[in-house]
Amino acid sequence: MTSSIQNPGSRIQDGSVSVLLFDFGGTLDADGIAWKERFFRLWRDEGEEVLRERFDRAFYAADDALVGAVPATLSLAETVERLARGVGERLGTGDDLLPGRVASRFCEDAREYLNRSGELLALLASRYRLGVVSNFYGNLAAVCRDAGIQRHLLAAVDSADIGSCKPDPAIFQAALALLEAGPAESVFIGDSPARDMAGARGVGMRHVLLAGESSGGLRPCCAGDSMIRRLEDLEEMFL
Repeated sequence: MTSSIQNPGSRIQDGSVSVLLFDFGGTLDADGIAWKERFFRLWRDEGEEVLRERFDRAFYAADDALVGAVPATLSLAETVERLARGVGERLGTGDDLLPGRVASRFCEDAREYLNRSGELLALLASRYRLGVVSNFYGNLAAVCRDAGIQRHLLAAVDSADIGSCKPDPAIFQAALALLEAGPAESVFIGDSPARDMAGARGVGMRHVLLAGESSGGLRPCCAGDSMIRRLEDLEEMFL
């Protein structure tokens, strides 16, 4: 398989890294496509034409409403269903069944990626201490258990529990404290330049951008850092 790593000279196999931290949404459950974008595509695929700006407002409002307002035990499927229902209510969707169809398709796609991510995490966990750092709703640990990846992780840091969101340094520092690690020995992998890359850079941590196959004009934000199009590329970088 041809490598899709940009700046392949930054492969890190020299023993300088002991901790890998991951974003969740758009990283472990998709190759570089954020939840909002996936929801938007599915919404339109299911037959409802909606302007991007209007959809974005509805999604952000529904997303914000869930933060800290869900049980800590809520599963991935239930989380996605609540989010889809909230989007539908804010859009005034005429088809009452559309949010459920979107949620079902979203979860089906996410689980395919999460199964592959679990296999990769199992390999990486033989050499590195792993954690997840996510802007989430207060149930990240339950979602990771539900996804079958919790057993590979030593930390799952949820913004709703910490009280700070990426790119705030506090959430990254909380993860490093749990793993008893410093920024110099850690690498963050995520799909958002503004939240993941900027946040990791702010605490002096190396970072890898998961840009997806349609990377457009995205570039690694710092000299020496890498950009990948598939999460599986990490095996080439770190193993």
